[in-house]
Amino acid sequence: MWFYHFLLSFDLRALFLFMFLFLLLADYLKNRKPANFPPGPRALPFIGNILSLVSKQPHNYCSKLAEIYGNVFTIRLGKDTLVILSGYKMVKEAIVTQAENFVDRPYNAIADRFYTEPGAGLFMSNGDKWKKQRRFALSTLRNFGLGKSMLEQSICEEIRYLQEEIEREKGKPFSPAGLFNSAVSNIVCQLVMGKRFDYSDYNFQIMLKYLSEAILLEGNMWGQLYQAFPKLMYHLPGPHNKIFSNYTVINKFLAEEIEKHKKDLDPSNPHDYIDTFLIEIEKQKDSDLGFTETNLAMCSLDLFLAGTETTSTTLLWALVFLIKHPEIQEKVQAEVDSVIGSTRLPSMVDRPNLPYTDAVIHEIQRFGNIVPLNGLRTASKDTTLGGYFIPKGTAVLPVLTSVLFDKSEWETPDAFNPGHFLDASGKFVKPDAFLPFSAGSPIPPGSQE
Repeated sequence: MWFYHFLLSFDLRALFLFMFLFLLLADYLKNRKPANFPPGPRALPFIGNILSLVSKQPHNYCSKLAEIYGNVFTIRLGKDTLVILSGYKMVKEAIVTQAENFVDRPYNAIADRFYTEPGAGLFMSNGDKWKKQRRFALSTLRNFGLGKSMLEQSICEEIRYLQEEIEREKGKPFSPAGLFNSAVSNIVCQLVMGKRFDYSDYNFQIMLKYLSEAILLEGNMWGQLYQAFPKLMYHLPGPHNKIFSNYTVINKFLAEEIEKHKKDLDPSNPHDYIDTFLIEIEKQKDSDLGFTETNLAMCSLDLFLAGTETTSTTLLWALVFLIKHPEIQEKVQAEVDSVIGSTRLPSMVDRPNLPYTDAVIHEIQRFGNIVPLNGLRTASKDTTLGGYFIPKGTAVLPVLTSVLFDKSEWETPDAFNPGHFLDASGKFVKPDAFLPFSAGSPIPPGSQE
């Protein structure tokens, strides 16, 4: 009897060993690199380089790998292999020179779970649907003030509300993060919903809170783990689940706003992006270009994602850098006092007369490094980058940190230096390597300067 059990256990061990070796072989064959594919660090079977990535800030990890493997290299996250692009010249090659080859977005596990309609939103859609939605968003937002004086008036009005809130603190220490988030989001609300919210509005604050939490979770190790192992992480408890519960609450908030707009809609007199989209839904009933109420909520969410967090974070960095560099703060104050004075708010027409202030704002964006990693792209056809072969369908990740701190493009990349944006005569100049939010296509409408 004991011999029978021995043989049975031996067979089970042999079976498990065979299965393990089979999976190893399958993993090797699936991830075997084609000829002249970019190099990269050795990856563990099944999980790739995910442990190294989540143990430190991803952009810093990529910067260290670029020193070893050059400006085009690969890392593997779970079953996916990414080509990483580092340095201004290589990033520009992909997102500007070869923009049409890398205009599409690859599969995104988080978006696939949340965006219930295929190809929804402004970030993750591809092809004709994305082109139509992006053109529609840009033209609509411009009609309601983007880049025009009417939006400037809304901004000035919001500044007054922000000032009132700050004055209520009566000079005591406080965190401005929430106020900045509310103020910036209200500008987006003016364009998308045609109204602003009071800073004490409960639903408004819940939306902003959940939006910030979701963005933070997507960018940290939990988001990376979900992207690498979606089928496994879907069934596991953990903070990553808050990404989806938060977005559900935000989507409900936006859906309620859409319902309010439907009740008050005047097709001959749209007041905002939602109104205009609802009118377009009727016109595009027979098209497959994403004009549905579901996609309206998704596109509205994307506009908040693009416009709110990046701008409010930039304002926070502005305070940090100006406090840390009082000599720069004094120069900005002197220039503002001499050009604008203390009796009115600044205007865009003042910008040419404020070269030093303009330079400081741009240096805040560069040194603050708000978007260290650009969104993933995918090769639409076989191509080459840096002499390496990039097969069709390969995911490509441009590292914007490597552009903003490129030693061959910036005089003192590791120091806060407004002189990066001033010529010898003190006039404002913008170097080509200033890409805080990307370049080419697709740039989210809400993140454009």
